Amino acid sequence: MSVAFRRESDDEHKEPEFELPIPVGANLVTPRGLRLLGEEVARIETEIAATGDEDTRKKLQRRLRYFHTRQATAEVQMPPEDGSVGIGSRVTYRLNKAEKTITITGHDEADPAHGHIAFSAPLARALMGGEAGESVEYQDREDAIAILAVEVDPETQA
Repeated sequence: MSVAFRRESDDEHKEPEFELPIPVGANLVTPRGLRLLGEEVARIETEIAATGDEDTRKKLQRRLRYFHTRQATAEVQMPPEDGSVGIGSRVTYRLNKAEKTITITGHDEADPAHGHIAFSAPLARALMGGEAGESVEYQDREDAIAILAVEVDPETQA
């Protein structure tokens, strides 16, 4: 019989499943971010215990490994006490005549649709260390961003 008609198993034709990518660099989080990581680990462990499907279990275990790693490597950051922009800061700024407010967070708690951006995002990097009343460089333009207000976001501290 020709090899072309031989059926080995479905597994040999599946794409390999790789681990979820871990962002490069330090895993800086707010106190809220550390709490969310713990909640996600507990949620996934509960799902694993409740599932009987082996494929679903493998996918969940893969996610669990990711979140265990993120939880184990988390470095909790408190907002700067001097009023400058840092992780956990809520920043109101003006860019291109538009005023916006964002909160700077860790990677896993970032949610741009709700105004939470990761500390490694270009906008966050431009704002970090700035203070209210200052203008900072962004996208090769000096004074591109005017920082209007900086405060600790109380949600990130819970």
